[in-house]
Amino acid sequence: MKRHIPLVAATLAATAVIAQVATEKSDSKDRSVVRTSDVPWGALNPARGDKGPRACALWNDRAAKDASGFLVRFADGFSSPPHIHNVTYRGVVISGLIHNDDPEAAEMWMPAGSFWTQPAGEVHITSAKGQDAMAYIEIDSGPYLVHPKEDAFDNGERPVSVVPSNLVWLSRSQTGWIADGGEDQGGTSPEIAFLWGTPDSGSKSGSFLRLPEEYKGELKSNSGSLRVIVVKGQVNYSEPTSDDSETLVPGEYFTVPEKKGIRIISGAKGPSVAYIQAAGSYLVTALK
Repeated sequence: MKRHIPLVAATLAATAVIAQVATEKSDSKDRSVVRTSDVPWGALNPARGDKGPRACALWNDRAAKDASGFLVRFADGFSSPPHIHNVTYRGVVISGLIHNDDPEAAEMWMPAGSFWTQPAGEVHITSAKGQDAMAYIEIDSGPYLVHPKEDAFDNGERPVSVVPSNLVWLSRSQTGWIADGGEDQGGTSPEIAFLWGTPDSGSKSGSFLRLPEEYKGELKSNSGSLRVIVVKGQVNYSEPTSDDSETLVPGEYFTVPEKKGIRIISGAKGPSVAYIQAAGSYLVTALK
């Protein structure tokens, strides 16, 4: 059974959600902003018909050999048969409730803002509750496929699930990734919860960034580019040299180019949370 554990900077195995390659293809270009309404949704596993999950590509193509990230939307009450995947994946719950575990494990429902990993070769089921249950899934190499449980194998990795109450949030005083907390804006400091990888090593890692309500700041990549998915609230995104901005909601995606920054403003109805895959470190600085 999976363990729900607190993490500060845990190094987790690279990871994937349930399924076969969908029929739709992603845009060949890595777009800076992707809205869920602007990309095609297709069957995650065409063999399951209309009752199966739907999926859309946010970056790259999960049918190819490269790394990729995509959204999966589940019908209320969905439950998969026991199965395995050929690759490991990481998952973030965007909305609804997700259960992902051994077939015989007791139900452990993960709400929005949860994070889990699923090692390649391990038998598991995935279930969902809620009218709009949705998760973000990313893999480090493809293609992303589903195989029967009889093909199970042990690749040495172990699954981990982390619910929001078990996250460890680091403030400005606890991490060098927040340069200016924005206390002069009347709010509290942004916070970071590290999820996987080895932060500050220059290699890939994943984290949650929590922005206070109406926080105005800059998100800058210190080395490689950033891939950002809104998980909770709203995030207003704009280029530093442009007056145009876009307000992104949970499930929507944007990138931050290598060693460049973008302006971000959190929504007015509570804190906003984003999942960030970084190739190296990033820096959050409040705007005056």
